[in-house]
Amino acid sequence: DVAAVEPSASMRAQRPVEIAPAIDAAAERLPFPDKAFDAAMATFTVHQWQDLDAGLREMRRVTRGPVVILSCDPALVEAFWLADYAPKVLATEARRYPALDHIGQVLGGSVEIVPVSIPLACRDGFNEAYYGRPESFLEEGARSACSAWSFVDAAENAVSIERLRGDLASGAWDARYGALRRQPSYDGSLRLVISPG
Repeated sequence: DVAAVEPSASMRAQRPVEIAPAIDAAAERLPFPDKAFDAAMATFTVHQWQDLDAGLREMRRVTRGPVVILSCDPALVEAFWLADYAPKVLATEARRYPALDHIGQVLGGSVEIVPVSIPLACRDGFNEAYYGRPESFLEEGARSACSAWSFVDAAENAVSIERLRGDLASGAWDARYGALRRQPSYDGSLRLVISPG
């Protein structure tokens, strides 16, 4: 059984009907008793919480076993090729992600940090998911799926995208990064922080 938590009404409305409905709640105030769950997981969300430490303590409180956080290592975010085109987007993204060791400290006990490879056909909407499909960034929908783009001036984003468009048309992107189009997976900044409980 899965209990999903989502504070955004618009995100709850977008959930497919065949998966567990989401409860209107926030990580910082989970409406569950102590040790109610065997495990808990947060995916691509901790950087958006109002109070990171409170949310992590709540996850630990309601969980008997492991707590797993899927996030990005802020120290590695700007190593992605997109920094050549949209440096402010990646700098913004890096500032928003909490340090992984801090997440581990708040969860307590021994914590394992595991790299997560991203498959070439990854369908999730985060920047590194398009590592070998750079044309995806030319689509507004791909950029809007990653909130860091919304924190950078629209005119600056337009310049970044035009530079990328130009390098794709000229072949400059492929000359530098074209091997990524055939690389089955990418090891970037994506990490699992696992607190066994």
